[in-house]
Amino acid sequence: MPTEIDLDTATTRLTGVARRTPVLRSRLLDEALGAEIHLKAEHLQHTGAFKFRGAFNAIAALEHDVRERGILTYSSGNHAQAVARAAQIFQVPATVVMPNDAPTSKRQATESYGATIVTYDRYTEQREGVARAILAARPLTLIPPFDHPDVIAGQSTCARELFEDSGPLDQLIVSVGGGGLISGSALAAHRVNPKCRIVGVEPETGNDVQLSLQQGRIVEIDVPDTIADGQQTTSPGQHTFAVMQQHVDEIVTVSDDQILDAVDYLFRFQKQVVEPSGACGLAAILASKVKLTGSRVGVIISGGNISPERFSELMKPRWQT
Repeated sequence: MPTEIDLDTATTRLTGVARRTPVLRSRLLDEALGAEIHLKAEHLQHTGAFKFRGAFNAIAALEHDVRERGILTYSSGNHAQAVARAAQIFQVPATVVMPNDAPTSKRQATESYGATIVTYDRYTEQREGVARAILAARPLTLIPPFDHPDVIAGQSTCARELFEDSGPLDQLIVSVGGGGLISGSALAAHRVNPKCRIVGVEPETGNDVQLSLQQGRIVEIDVPDTIADGQQTTSPGQHTFAVMQQHVDEIVTVSDDQILDAVDYLFRFQKQVVEPSGACGLAAILASKVKLTGSRVGVIISGGNISPERFSELMKPRWQT
């Protein structure tokens, strides 16, 4: 496992910068599941997702002269917005490689923070290749979405806050894309409770992490066809895979319909608007995909970046029946 993932320095950098998002509770949810469910409302974080933590920490870790030359990243949306905002805070330029089918709302938000966007076709081009071409021409620093020690360390502060506010948890359930959030969360959780069970949740069509852990090697899949656009990754990273191998107990998958059940539940009973990727962890427990070990369970609601039009499009068929 990488040894350079510095959780303590990340905590120092993000204190007073990242929003300390609330923990939501529900008597109805507790009674339905027979456990205490603690929902970490990270969709209320700056830029609408946990990604701000990792992006800010990674940019803050750079030497001043390196940072001044500019930042480069690639992302379908949430990390793009996070890097753009963090770069804006540091008053340095940011360039973001985004798929041409990224949600319009996420692209517009990224541009609103001052970033320059370069588009590509996710089905015929690799974003890493597009980024390499830019790096060959310009002296920028790449901050990838998940496979970076300082990004992982920044994401760890989300789970650290959850444990501080809720107390020790028996189990922590986290949505998984490339593995940055679950890696940081697992490291933070196991500092407090080494026996805490860590469960990741992926869309059924995007189970690259599940396959990788089962086979003991990084497995790459095709771009998954799922409504959870924040989880359309094709493989875990080197750093995240190493952490997950040691600290993650299980990866489960959920269907798009089950994800929408969770989005609907959060809107109806918690009055929260959450994007599909953000609701993936809750979807797993509502669909009984996870055996709830112990009485106290944490779930990270990881993002809320969804336009009113897309939210209505997804929910309207359910509300009309």
